[in-house]
Parts: sequence; structure tokens; C-alpha cells
Amino acid sequence: MRVQFAIFMVLMATCSVSVAGEADVVSATAASDGAGLWKIDVTVRHADEGWDHYADLWQVVGDDGTVYGERELAHPHVDEQPFTRGLSGVAIPYGVHEVMIRVRDTVHGYGGAEFRLTLKP
Repeated sequence: MRVQFAIFMVLMATCSVSVAGEADVVSATAASDGAGLWKIDVTVRHADEGWDHYADLWQVVGDDGTVYGERELAHPHVDEQPFTRGLSGVAIPYGVHEVMIRVRDTVHGYGGAEFRLTLKP
């Protein structure tokens, strides 16, 4: 039994498996102030594991790759999933009718589910 336990412990110590996976954008909404600035609210889901692996940023990105705004997520949300955070004052040029919302985590970077958001003035 000790040998089996020792083998198990060695395997566990050499595995670097992250349970959390990539961060996903669940939903997003946008509200215009009528003067070209937007308030964007984004709901993120990620199995944050603490400071070593958590969703740390989301971005508002145009079809051409232009980043119109980003919201830093300053701490893990281990006990709050999914969670929603907003960003005001996002300047999106007139004529842009859709943006992509993407989220990053500290281990995988970008790569989880993105969300296409239609802007309605």
C-alpha cells in the first residue's frame, strides 16, 4: 500500500494539470450615451483557482483587430461565478455596428468563448 501511495504522490507532483481551463464570455450588453461613448457590461465564466490562475482582463475588439477598450480584472473571482463587470466611456467609431468581446486568463491567455455584440444606438 505504501508503494502505491508513493507512486501516486510522485505522479501528482509531476503533473501540471490546470482544472480551470480557459475563460469564456457568457454575455455582454452595450448602452450608448448618444455622443459616441458606450458602457459595456460583460459576464465572464472561469473556474478561477486563485492568484495563479484567474480571468484577468476582457477587451472590446473591432473586426479589424482594433481594441476599443479593456477592463482589467484585478483579482480572482473564486466564489463569484459567473461574474459581470462594466466599463464606461468606450469610444467606438460611428459606423461600427458590431464588436467582439474576448476574455483572457493568466494561464491560457485568450482562447475561450468570445461574444459578438451588436451595437444599437
